[in-house]
Amino acid sequence: MNFLTQIRYLVYKEMLLEWRSKYALNSILLYVVSTVFVCYQAFRSVDGTVWNALFWIILLFASINAIAKSFVQESKGRQLYYYTLVSPHAIILSKVIYNVILMLGLSVLAFFVYSVVFKNPLGDPPLYFLSVVLGSISFATVLTMISGISAKANNSGTLMAVLGFPVIIPLLIVLIKLSKNAMDGLDRSVSYDEIIVLLAINAIVIAVSLLLFPYIWRD
Repeated sequence: MNFLTQIRYLVYKEMLLEWRSKYALNSILLYVVSTVFVCYQAFRSVDGTVWNALFWIILLFASINAIAKSFVQESKGRQLYYYTLVSPHAIILSKVIYNVILMLGLSVLAFFVYSVVFKNPLGDPPLYFLSVVLGSISFATVLTMISGISAKANNSGTLMAVLGFPVIIPLLIVLIKLSKNAMDGLDRSVSYDEIIVLLAINAIVIAVSLLLFPYIWRD
């Protein structure tokens, strides 16, 4: 099989396995809806800054729960089987693509539920939605790479937290600033720097993943 065909079949495999089990997906959806409901019961009404911060906190932990299992759930026998069939570049790219699709769906649902429960006027709704999309892609690419590295360690959960903290925090700062500009209805030219930074982070993370993952996969 050529490279693109490998990616296509691997993405299809990920979707098929998720559809068959549905446990992980249903638990994540339950987490998002229940967390939004608990926040509503606790606060009822919040100002724009708190509204924005709560949304990204919910989305961050939903992302970690959704993506942390990307490589951990793969048995060693299955990994060896993949090693004999496809290239490591196809594996990491298929994981990234699948997690991006998963996070986009999850983020759209979270944004819809959150906006309905916590009514807060957005100054620039399209720009805020763009920040949600960019945030979903960024979380998916970064956490997929970290999950792939930590899965090779004995204590993968701890390693994922240690590796993820210095990457996720700057990413969250940029996302919160971009979404805050959208909430305040500022001119879109003010947010161009944040959009470029997010796109650059995604490009760098994907490039690093393609460079490092083949060496990790050999072990």
